[in-house]
Amino acid sequence: MNYLTYSYLLTPLHTGASSQAGNLMGIAREAHTELPYLPSSSLRGKIRSTLETMHPDEAGTFFGERIKDGQQPTEGEVWFADATLLLFPIASYSHQFVWITCPLWLSRWNRWLCNQNLQELIVGWRSLLNSKEGKKAIASVSGTSIYLQGALLNQTDIQAIPNDSVRWQCLDKLPDGNGILDLKNKLVVLSDADCAGLVEIGLQREVRVALKEEEKTVAGGSFRSEEAIPSETVLFFPWGMKPAKEEAKTNKVRESLSSILNDRLQFGGLEGLGRGWTANTTVELTTKKENNDA
Repeated sequence: MNYLTYSYLLTPLHTGASSQAGNLMGIAREAHTELPYLPSSSLRGKIRSTLETMHPDEAGTFFGERIKDGQQPTEGEVWFADATLLLFPIASYSHQFVWITCPLWLSRWNRWLCNQNLQELIVGWRSLLNSKEGKKAIASVSGTSIYLQGALLNQTDIQAIPNDSVRWQCLDKLPDGNGILDLKNKLVVLSDADCAGLVEIGLQREVRVALKEEEKTVAGGSFRSEEAIPSETVLFFPWGMKPAKEEAKTNKVRESLSSILNDRLQFGGLEGLGRGWTANTTVELTTKKENNDA
């Protein structure tokens, strides 16, 4: 069976990167879009370590045995894909903050949902945003104007999102951040390019320094700037389980996996600083035929 897990960031997420420029400790980014993401290796590693403490006798078979004692690794019974952006919070002078998304993110999401109504909606929104006479934003936000990180969208730039069930039914399964997520009043759909630009501006950046011993002065050259995906962001990642190689040998770990992916988990680096706490909700994916029949 295949599943889709939504991760609502309760705290900023530092995913780590393979390289850094100067004193900037960057985050993992997609090679072709430069958008931040949470690599599947980080997801799998954290989930595996959690389940190994719960079911040490089953986890090796379920995830695949590592190389040890001269034995070759074995194939596991579960797979995970990268976690990518679905909703990103952006500061707004007029509305405190709103969530932005774009046709690219929504299309990636619907590749797994296979929802025909959502697909038609995405096609319409993409056409409206990309046409010369089209709108700059499609929003559920009230008011005559919207400020996004200082950028101003006037009433003529905005197409309102009607409050009907077709547009919101796919969002019902998202974790709401303990009641914070309010998409019916704070969702803004932008073009892919505008969304990417605002994400770059909206990433959290902190400067860290090391102090000299017994002095409150900075040690020479010992500072760095760290990037993080801000709290209130919503990511999603697909995953699935293969049939068990030996019946009943991984039943407990399978049940526990479904349980922890409907609970809170901590991903990424800087765990000691409380980074990477997520509230997760998992839904089972249906086939394209099942969705079309519905």
